[in-house]
This record gives sequence, C-alpha cells and structure tokens, in this order.
Amino acid sequence: MMLLRRAASFAVLVAAVLPLAVTAPAHAEDTSSCRTAPSRPLDAEQARLTDARTTALVERAGFGDFVRRFPAALCAVRSPAEAGQLLDSWGGALWQAAVRRAQGQRPGGDLPAGDDRPLYWTRLAMTTALARWEPAFAVDRASLRARFEDASRGLADNAFRTAPGVRRVFISGFDPFGLDAELRRANPSGSAALGLNGRRITLADGSRAEIRAVVLPVRYTDFDAGIVERAFAPRLAGGPGTADVITTISQGYPGIFTLEAWAGRSRSADPYPDNTRSLSGGTREHPVTAPGLGPGAEFIRTTLPTDAATRAVQSPYPVLLNTAVTEIPAGAAEPVDREDGPTPGSRAVEGGGGGYLSNEVAYRSNRLRGDIAPHVPGGHLHTPVLTGLPADPNLLTGPEFEQNETAITAEVRTILEHLGVRP
Repeated sequence: MMLLRRAASFAVLVAAVLPLAVTAPAHAEDTSSCRTAPSRPLDAEQARLTDARTTALVERAGFGDFVRRFPAALCAVRSPAEAGQLLDSWGGALWQAAVRRAQGQRPGGDLPAGDDRPLYWTRLAMTTALARWEPAFAVDRASLRARFEDASRGLADNAFRTAPGVRRVFISGFDPFGLDAELRRANPSGSAALGLNGRRITLADGSRAEIRAVVLPVRYTDFDAGIVERAFAPRLAGGPGTADVITTISQGYPGIFTLEAWAGRSRSADPYPDNTRSLSGGTREHPVTAPGLGPGAEFIRTTLPTDAATRAVQSPYPVLLNTAVTEIPAGAAEPVDREDGPTPGSRAVEGGGGGYLSNEVAYRSNRLRGDIAPHVPGGHLHTPVLTGLPADPNLLTGPEFEQNETAITAEVRTILEHLGVRP
C-alpha cells in the first residue's frame, strides 16, 4: 500500500438558459459597450484551452452555447451588482446542465453521459471570457470568478430536499488533473459527483438516502481561500439541512478502491504541481501546513463504517482499508513510513491519501466536522485510476475508457450504499 501511495435575481439575463439548450437573453446581443482584452494574461489552467481538443470536449457534450453566448451576456451587464447576479446564474445553469447530462436527462453530443471533462473545460472557457471582459465600470474580478466557480461546482445549490426519515449523504469529487502529461484525462470522482447529485438511493439496510455533491478544483489557492469549508459548512451546521454522513472522494491507486483510515495535516507533494502548475512548498522531508489552516490534530481518523464497505463490496474492484501514513516521529527529524497509523506526538507528513489535495480535502472537511458536528461520520474514499484512453491522442474517448468510467462510478454508488447506513 505504501508503494501504491508513492506511485500514485438577475434571471432576465439567463432565464432562457434551459436544461436542454442555452438561449442567450434577448438583450445579451447588444455589445455596443463591450470591450475585451484578448492579450490579458491567463493562468496556466486557462492557457491549455489553446489545444483544440478542449473545444471538442465542450462541443461534443452540447455545451458550446455556454461558451459562445456568455461574452455577450457579460457585455449586457450595467453594474457590479448585475455582474454578480449574472455569474451566479450562469454558473448555476452550467452546474445543472452538467448534472442533468450525467444523469441522462439532457441529450446532446456524442460523449458518454457520465464524462466529467465537458464541465471542466466549459467552466475554464467561461472564466477566460470573464478574465478578458472590460466593463465600463470597476469590478472585483477575483470575487466574480469565485462566485461563478462556486455556482458551477454545486456549492450554491447543494441543499438536501429530503422528506423526514431519509438519510442525507454529502460527497465531494475533484476536477481532472495531471493534464500536462495527458490533456484528455478525466476524474471518476467528479463523474460520480455529477451522476449522484440529487439522487435517491436505497442503502444496504433498506433505508432511503439522498446524495448531494460538489466538484472541487485541484488548486492550492482555492483551498487556501476556504473552498472546502464553504462547501461543507452548510451541510454540517445543524438543523434539517445537516448531512448524516460525509465523504470526500478522489482518484487514487491503480485497480483498487481505498478507504483512508487517516488524513494528515501537512502538504508534502512537491514537486507535483496543481492544475495551475503551482507548488505547495512542502516535501516529504519538509512538510508544510496550509496557510490559514489554524490549529488542529496532526492526523484525523475516519469515522465512516469502513468494515461494512470492505466486507460487502469487492467487485469489480477490491475495496481496502488503507491504514498507512508517513510521519516524523516525536523527537525525530526524518520521515518514517508506517503501515499501522501514526504514533503519539508525531508530525504528519502524509495521510493515507498522500500529501496532496486529496489528503487535504479529507483533513479539512473532517476537521470542520469534528468541530461542529462530531456525531456525523466522515472520511475519504479513493477510486481506482481511470484508464483506457485510446493510444491515438486525437481520440477523446473509447470503449475501454467508457467501460472503466462506468464501472468505477457505479461502484462508488454501491460503496455509499454501505457507508450511508444508520449506525
């Protein structure tokens, strides 16, 4: 396991952004006051849009109208307040379109319904339009992008709609990552989040549950700005909207699912960058704590009913409990790998999920859970690595890739059917 861990409302502007098609607002074509700055520098993530395959992933999902009509909608805005409302509305419409498509309710394009890549590349294309927009009034561009990002990731629309007695399961997935090595990569955790958001499922004990989901970015700056806490706090704050179970999900190791026994406090994944090619500043030898994280335990243990899942779900992929960590023992200076969890007084280097953002999302969400809703079970699930892309780099999908994605996301649902049962 340790070897694997190393290897691996302003509705008038968007009232016509419908579930089955995007229709620009009537006055969105008035671009007389529209100015753009095509030379404005983009971040490394947005710069990948120069590859024509990213456009194909958008068009072949039927999302092209979002990209084409969004600039005109921006140009129709007349004030900062309208701009904020516009970004909320279009972000929410994109999220809903992606969810509906993943669940077979929004036909369009020839990519498989469960493909998470169109949402990712469409969002990036729209944030590029926002970056290049030059309104006649001052705007806080970073704040506007954050509003759009939150809405298009499900953070603005993740409240449970269950009847009394229905269990509430809250999950998070991630964007694709590692795109400099392979631009066509998808992330099955994001696919699972889209396919399960809002679904009612039957749990292993026969009870019913509703799942709500968000998809998080693979960017250190967003974690530093509290996106994990913004996503999970409303579902842990008490009252009828509180989740009964939470679990973060990310892509992990080849050929297996792992439930991570421990989340570590530190970042230590350098030189592996995030999606903007940024580094955390932490290595195995010199782990660091995320800016502004505040005090907390070095390691947090899962409280999910892991035995239920590992006993009952083993096909098509085995489901294992991973108890491995890397720590700097109390009084020592060098990191030590341990298969049986941390020792008292040690400093975290890696949790079961390593020292990257998949580990950090587990730590942040469960630290918050422990502070405000300690009775709610929580933890982290790693999916198998999604493989099967065609050897031809111009082919965006293929039968093996689609079969593997379908199998992984289906097994995520089965695992949640066991993790969500009442204690």
